[in-house]
Order: sequence, then C-alpha cells, then structure tokens
Amino acid sequence: MAEDMGSTVPRRQLGRALRQLRTEAGVTLDAAAEALECSRQKVWRIESGLGSVRSVDVRAMCQLYDANPELTGALAALASETKAKGWWHAYGDAIPDWFELYVGLEQAASRLREYSDALMPGLLQTREYARAVYQHRAEVTDEDRDRLVEVRLQRQSLLNRRLPRAPRFDVVLSEAALVRTVGSRATMAGQLRHLLAVGQRPNASIRILPLDAGLHRGVEAGAFVMLEFPPGNRATPEPPIVYSESWTGALYLDRPDEFAAYEQVWASLKELAFDEGQSAGLINKIIGEVHHG
Repeated sequence: MAEDMGSTVPRRQLGRALRQLRTEAGVTLDAAAEALECSRQKVWRIESGLGSVRSVDVRAMCQLYDANPELTGALAALASETKAKGWWHAYGDAIPDWFELYVGLEQAASRLREYSDALMPGLLQTREYARAVYQHRAEVTDEDRDRLVEVRLQRQSLLNRRLPRAPRFDVVLSEAALVRTVGSRATMAGQLRHLLAVGQRPNASIRILPLDAGLHRGVEAGAFVMLEFPPGNRATPEPPIVYSESWTGALYLDRPDEFAAYEQVWASLKELAFDEGQSAGLINKIIGEVHHG
C-alpha cells in the first residue's frame, strides 16, 4: 500500500479494545456492521488495526457495546492518535493513565526481550519491591499505589499461562539493579530469590551484565523492551515493536529499521552478559552479601 499509515501501535491497541468490548457485549461482526450502517469489512479492519479510525466511529461502537463514558473517552482519544508516525504516548495527556496501553501489547506478545539498567523489570518485581518503587512517588496516593502494584502483579501471570502459550521472556539485567537497595535488605533478598526462581522456568532466561563490562550500548540506549507477536491467521503479521519508557511518556517504535537497530544493541548486550549459570552464581553471591552485610 502506498499510503504511509502512521504508527501501527495505537491502531492495534484500539482494535483490540473494540473487539473485546464487542465480544463482551455478545454482538457479532455482522450485527455490529448492520447497527453501524457500514460493511462487515470496515468493522473487521478497525478491529484488526488496519488503517486510521475516526473518533466518531469509535464513539458509535462504544455506544453500541454499552461502554462506560470514561472508556469511550479514552478510546476516542486513542483514535485521534492513530495518524501519528513514530508514536510517542505522553502520560497525563488525552489518554488516561489507567488505560494501560502497554499491558495489552505485552499480553499479545509471543516473545519479550528486556534490558534494564536501573530497576527490576515490572514482570519480575515482587510485591514488596513494587511497593517500594512507588513509595518514592509523592504524587501517587496510597489507593493509586495499591492499584498500580496490583496491575503490575497481574501482568506477571502471563509468564505461566497455558493458553495462549506463555511468551518467551529473555532478560538482560545490569548488575547495578541487583545491588541497588530498593525498600529494605529483606525486600532485596526476597527479590533476588524471586529472580532465581523465574530464571528456572523453561520459557525464561535471566542474564546479568556485570558492572566491569564497562561502557556498553545498553548504557547509551537505556532500558527497553522488544516485543514480537505470533503470526496468527493474518496475511501480514503484526510488526514487532520496541518500547522505551521515560518519566513523562513512552516511545513505541515499529519501523523495521528501528527494530533492526535494537537487535544490534541486544546482540552486543548478550555478548557481554554472563551466561545463565554464571548469572545465577552472581545473584546467589549478592544474596549472601545482603544477608551478612
């Protein structure tokens, strides 16, 4: 197709949410098309994330599926983002924080690769560690903190789900994240033991990048996640995405050349990181130091 359709990410997220609403409402594709006075193909294209979507169509669908006003507003705001090229999602803008965009992508992925240099990745955090992370945010209320921690813990169930099959999860973690105390010493000891347990799973791999590896590409790239998706039954599979978070928002990169650039960063990180056995040895050594330090 000649037209450059902008970033695929918000379209796919919007399509996923609308399909879920339609199935929850018990409305078939044909019934939806008839009620909206459009072709079945158009409803299918919107749900498949193939093309930009008008807010007016989204509002009509939300009304048909009996979505609440908050969700309707969030999805209509997302529709207006579907024309953006490289997609930057700013926190606190038209799309509210509670509408967890990234979580939908994570749940749909068949492979996740994550590099973290400062903190434990959300999928690996214990409850105590996650609470300690949010305790440093004065602007977050206790109630919000509890909810954010629950969302984070619920996300982790994807690592041991049966259907659809759990994704492959490969992590490269800087040694700095192991030795930085978050919460208390007991919190850190529990967190490190949890890392060892996850690393034992057949679909997970945890490798540590030692501090004496010096300056490497991960230092320059910062933390990121690479997500790949199952081929499914679509002619064109969903393109893979690089997700990179900052304090005010998150960047979603889905152009092939962008993903290829991060493939190179990942390859160099893997070259410098300890293998799984050495990594487990280092984690055990640090657990001992946390206990006796």
